[in-house]
Amino acid sequence: MGIFKRIKTIAKADINGLLDSLEDPIAMLNEYSREIEQELVKAQKALSRQFFAENKLAALILDTKALVEKRTRQAKLAIEQGEETMAKLAVQEKLTQEKQLNLYEQQYEAMKGQTEVLNGKIQELQQFYHDLQQKKLVLASRANVALSMKQIQKATVSFQTDTIARGIARAEDKILLMEAEVQVQAGSQFALPVTQFNSFVNEDELNKEIEKLKTEKELLV
Repeated sequence: MGIFKRIKTIAKADINGLLDSLEDPIAMLNEYSREIEQELVKAQKALSRQFFAENKLAALILDTKALVEKRTRQAKLAIEQGEETMAKLAVQEKLTQEKQLNLYEQQYEAMKGQTEVLNGKIQELQQFYHDLQQKKLVLASRANVALSMKQIQKATVSFQTDTIARGIARAEDKILLMEAEVQVQAGSQFALPVTQFNSFVNEDELNKEIEKLKTEKELLV
């Protein structure tokens, strides 16, 4: 293999390894968790601003209502006192503030609806985040088991059982050969001497055997 082809192969392997690491399921789940956390922070900040604007508008409504009531009292008092000009000014201000109050109240109701929607979205996002954390624990456990099984299978495939079995058989044959050599050597060194056969029978042995046979015959009679 040429040097440039080897470099290309190594670079390709590095890129594939990087892509595999990017597709790591646990890393992907952690990234999703961070994204949801960021969205939650943004949504909570938006909800805080919404509450602030809502409270500010509610206070403005109260002030406008108080002003309408004040101008109503002033108009009634001016009419009682016959001050028509003052009465017209008070009524004009009263009507203007009532229109403004009606606009504020419409805006307030619309804002409350937006706040409820935003709050509901945050609660859904929080629940989704909670579910993701629970699922991440389960998937992390499953991923660890799958990784362990994958490593075991890889080790099993790479484990040369046939080669090792043949090696063990050769070792056993060598040991048997060594044991046989030891037995042969022991037999040659510690063998018992062979005694010479003697066919001569003396007179005493002959007489004893005859007497023995006579005794056995008498016992049978």
